[in-house]
Amino acid sequence: MAHIGNEILSAVIDIEACVGCGTCVEACPLECLELSDEGYAVMANAEACVLDGSCEAACPNGAISIQ
Repeated sequence: MAHIGNEILSAVIDIEACVGCGTCVEACPLECLELSDEGYAVMANAEACVLDGSCEAACPNGAISIQ
């Protein structure tokens, strides 16, 4: 989660679109993501996320977006 002006942004994961490939987990330089026991990506450390977009760019299914 990050503040841009008065706006609060975060990485949003669409669990319906996530196939649990782990590409986003590997792409995150700060290890903010992990795969859940259910097999989809979740934010494990949202406070550390700097919203660099690496997870969003790496996801082959477009399951992650910065909003």
